[in-house]
Amino acid sequence: MHVIRNSLMALPLLALSASLAQAADTVRVTPLGGQDGEFCVLDRAMVFEDPNGTRILYDAGRTVAGADDPRLGRIDVVLVSHVHGDHMGDRHVPKPNAGSCASPAASEDDAPLSNSVKIAVKKDAHIVTGSEMASFFAGRLRAAGGNPKDSVLVRFGAHVEEGGVGITTVPAVHSNGLSPAFIEGQMSRIMAAAGLTAYVGPPTGYVLTFSNGLVVYLSGDTGITADQQAVVHDYYGAKLAVMNIGDTYTTGPAEAAHVINEMVRPASVIPSHANEPATENGKVRPGTRTEAFIQASEVPVHVPLSGRSMAFDAGGVCVEGCG
Repeated sequence: MHVIRNSLMALPLLALSASLAQAADTVRVTPLGGQDGEFCVLDRAMVFEDPNGTRILYDAGRTVAGADDPRLGRIDVVLVSHVHGDHMGDRHVPKPNAGSCASPAASEDDAPLSNSVKIAVKKDAHIVTGSEMASFFAGRLRAAGGNPKDSVLVRFGAHVEEGGVGITTVPAVHSNGLSPAFIEGQMSRIMAAAGLTAYVGPPTGYVLTFSNGLVVYLSGDTGITADQQAVVHDYYGAKLAVMNIGDTYTTGPAEAAHVINEMVRPASVIPSHANEPATENGKVRPGTRTEAFIQASEVPVHVPLSGRSMAFDAGGVCVEGCG
């Protein structure tokens, strides 16, 4: 009886140990949006934390309150899918929760450096991008007092490793014009007067391979592309996707659901870039694009509520924080 009693007492400890081991082997995803606990109109930014501690900021945009935003913590890598202001960060909110879910008060001007560059310099982080964006960011890092070598290039089909996380870029179908506000001098004035933007190469998405084996697809702003099946699914086998659903500028909810259901086929998906105040009190609002995407998706949809961390295992299944 003594042996049986000890064995029974050990069962909760074994269960706890298994739970802790599982939690330690997950990738944590934390949205940094406009309002705590909500999914808002300009929300793009997310922090991915590898089980080994490496922290990656994706598309800082306007809702990260600059390099001193207390929600950031340590950042090792900054990803920028393309140089439009709402992704690179042409301005930002002065503090978390400034303004409203429908209208964040992004009053702090970040031109000609960008929110992403300022964060990278303050955090001593690498900026990893594809196409011609890497040379542009090298120049902005130098102008900000940083090291231009911290701008790391990874073109389509290539691969770099940062802090134990594999990173590659994949094609996105979108525009990638650089505002003259980020080009100083006479050229900036001429381009602005002519209504022109600068060429910095095509936009990208990303595929991240974390140390626990989880493969994540970050769509960036894109339409439907053949690469979403041939590259993201067939070659990389992504198990978690962050899919932009905002329509007009990206795939809309129906098109995004097609990408998820028929092409990428992950285990879970996080919608992003909905371009709407999608939730109220943490609940999805009826009639929104977000609701339409959830209804059309054939895999679990995890709404990115700002400040609420989610944890995903190697298979892309949410094991913590997804409600």
